[in-house]
Amino acid sequence: MSAGRAKALERFPALRPIEQELSLYETLLRRWQAKINLVAPNSVNDVWLRHFADSAQVLAAASEAKTWADLGSGAGFPGLVTALLLKDRPGARVHLIESDQRKAAFLRAVSRETGAPATVHAERIEGALPPLVGQVEAISARALAPLGRLMELARKPLENGATGVFLKGEEWQDELTAARRLGNFDIRTIESRTHPRARLIVVNSPPEADFDRTD
Repeated sequence: MSAGRAKALERFPALRPIEQELSLYETLLRRWQAKINLVAPNSVNDVWLRHFADSAQVLAAASEAKTWADLGSGAGFPGLVTALLLKDRPGARVHLIESDQRKAAFLRAVSRETGAPATVHAERIEGALPPLVGQVEAISARALAPLGRLMELARKPLENGATGVFLKGEEWQDELTAARRLGNFDIRTIESRTHPRARLIVVNSPPEADFDRTD
C-alpha cells in the first residue's frame, strides 16, 4: 500500500468501505490518463490523498444530502467520490455534469465498473442543471470557476433550498469577498483537511429569504 493511500484511509475512515471501488477507480484513471488529460500529470501518483481524500470532505459538509449535482465533474472529483460514498444509501443519486465528451465517457466507465449511483450529463451546466432544480439537495464543484461564478450557475438550486459545497484553494478569501456581493446567501467556510490554506465554502439561502421556490 502506498504512503498516500494509507494516509488517506487514516485521515478519512469513511473511504475504507469503498476502498475496493477506489482501487478500481485508480486503475481506470491511470489507463484513461494515458489517452486523455484527466488530472494534472504530477498528481496521478498521489491520487488517494490529492483527489480521493480531498473529495471525501464534500459529503461530510452536507452529510444529510443524498441527491447531488456536481458541476464540471472532469475526472469525477468530487462528484464521483461522493456517489461512491453514498452507494449504500437508498435513493442516493449524483448527477455528474461534464460537457467534454471524452471525460463524460470516462465518468460513465467508472460509474459502471464501480456501481456508483451516478448519472452523467454530457452537456453544459446551463442546459443540464435547470431541470434538476427541486430534485437535488446539494451542489458541488472543484477547480471549475471562481466562487461568484459557481453561485451564479447554481443560483436557482440554491434559492430552492439546495446546499452548495465548493472546494476552493489558497485564493478563497478574495473569491469569498466578491461572492458576498451576489445577494442574500449564508456563506460559511470549513478548513480543508488536506491543505492548510484551502477551504470548503458552504452556501445556503437563509430560511427567511424571499425566493420563488420550485415545488
